[in-house]
Amino acid sequence: MARMGGGRLGPPESLPFDKGRRLKTLRQLGMLFAQMWKTSRWLMIASITLRLIVALQPPLIILFTKLIIDEVMRQTALGAPGPEFSDWLSSGRLTLLMAYLAGEFAMVFGRDVINRAIGVVDQVLGETHSNAMSLELMQHAARLDLKHFEQAEYQDRLERARRQAASRSTVISQLFGQAQSVVTAVALAVGLIVYAPLLIVLLAISFAPAVWGEIRFNRLAYWISHNRSPERRQLDYLRQLGASADSAKEVKLFGLGTYLGDRFRRLSADILDENTRLAVRRSLETGVLAVVSTITYYGAYAYIVWRTLNGDFTIGDLVFLSSSFSQLNGYLQQILIGFTQIAGQALYLDDLFSFFDIEPTVLEPTQPAPFPIPVKRGIRFDNVGFRYPGSERWAVRGLSFDVPAGETLALVGENGAGKTTIVKLMTRLYDAEEGRIEIDGTDIREFSSADLRQHIGVIFQDFQRYSFSAADNIGVGRIEAADDRERIVSSAEQSLAHSVIDKLPDGYEQMLGRVFAKGQDLSGGEWQKIAIARAYMREAEVVILDEPTAALDARAEAEVFRRFKQLAEGTTAVIISHRFSTVRMADRIIVVEDGKVREAGTHEALMAEGGRYAELFELQAAGYR
Repeated sequence: MARMGGGRLGPPESLPFDKGRRLKTLRQLGMLFAQMWKTSRWLMIASITLRLIVALQPPLIILFTKLIIDEVMRQTALGAPGPEFSDWLSSGRLTLLMAYLAGEFAMVFGRDVINRAIGVVDQVLGETHSNAMSLELMQHAARLDLKHFEQAEYQDRLERARRQAASRSTVISQLFGQAQSVVTAVALAVGLIVYAPLLIVLLAISFAPAVWGEIRFNRLAYWISHNRSPERRQLDYLRQLGASADSAKEVKLFGLGTYLGDRFRRLSADILDENTRLAVRRSLETGVLAVVSTITYYGAYAYIVWRTLNGDFTIGDLVFLSSSFSQLNGYLQQILIGFTQIAGQALYLDDLFSFFDIEPTVLEPTQPAPFPIPVKRGIRFDNVGFRYPGSERWAVRGLSFDVPAGETLALVGENGAGKTTIVKLMTRLYDAEEGRIEIDGTDIREFSSADLRQHIGVIFQDFQRYSFSAADNIGVGRIEAADDRERIVSSAEQSLAHSVIDKLPDGYEQMLGRVFAKGQDLSGGEWQKIAIARAYMREAEVVILDEPTAALDARAEAEVFRRFKQLAEGTTAVIISHRFSTVRMADRIIVVEDGKVREAGTHEALMAEGGRYAELFELQAAGYR
């Protein structure tokens, strides 16, 4: 990213602020309006109606003030009907004046009530829309491919979208406020045109410089925010790292507090310095432009006073025109500056809507084939090749092997050999670039992704530890059966998690993790038993366990896999593990190296060959000895 240097802000030309970009921004405002209308049309109608009523009140209040002053001047010129207030009442000369006063009071009181109602409506509408947008963002993110969450570019786009989802509803409220101001300004302008058309020309001169300045600095502010997304994400990461339960042990043991704080300080100082320079520059330049506006305003005010001295205007007219000009000047500046601010805010809509433009690349078949139940022939990898996005290195290539139905296959190999990649390809988290992966002779790309994943149960080594209840932590394994307590308990018993849950204060209703109040954390091994229960909960035709017992001690791991072999009888299973005591329980073992099958066979056969498997086995056995 281009950095700022020499105390000079980077050019906004690095972003496309051309006609096409402005038209796109207008379209996105329309999209936002449509979304909010869909969220709650009655709240939108209420907000618009209340604002229209309030919009007509300022010029009416000024008009009542003029009428009151002129009536007071007229009554003063006529002389008092008597020394007492009762004389004024009995004469009837206060009737019109009291009507004017009552009218202005009603206007002011009504404006206060309606403004409060607008505040309530906007708050409820904004929060409702924010929740709806956050939900839509989550749903769209769930549709995207795994690559969108494993690449920094997409992470930046997701972070920008997440920030905007919760705050962009205010743009429509601002837009409604602008429409309200426009109606008020038109009403005020009519009065000025009737009395003194020259004042309209002076108005244009007074607010034009301020508007130009706002447009310029809004563009600069958006440019900085957009291009600082990676650094802001780093700041969020450092905040989390420096103050979270997950990292607390290492932060203390390694003395990382000062180190993390210094990194945060340096990074935040760069952003603060850039924002400070923009704020100072904005203040100075807009301050100079404000002088022009002030001089023009007082020139207009002097013109009104001169016309009044010449007898062209009454004192009431003087008050009416000076108040109208002052308020109209303020409203026009508010309108045009407001529109530039809305335009600036609307630029951020692209951060939100562009995320919704991202489409998955793992495409669904137009006519999905049904997943075979049960699996009769098995799984086949046929000359499969795959590279991760942005990488030229093949994670796997020329990979071919079979997993017959009902067989338990173990994949072994060093880190980076491609074992987990095989799991990702088998579940269509990624699509292979070369070759085919088949289940019962059907290319898995012919199954719908949802159907394929529904019939494959996978537990990764880096499984998610949900801050849910123990029951819900298991229930996510088959979400449509998450309320089936009998199935949850059965799954926990099979994975040896039941004894862990049984010791918790609230049993299966116990909140796990430390994120929320009364949550109770588990050891790594206990969490793994919970995760394995999800695989049993799924009751899938194919089960894949990727290092599922890394945090278990040897005895617990042996018991888990012994039970797994018994309970998964007849189920097609793939196990990835570095512990050869576990691997040897498999029906067949494949050694993966550099993305290819190097050796395959039973434990006994591979040991007899004396190849790579035997070498790795002996190295591990020597470590135990």
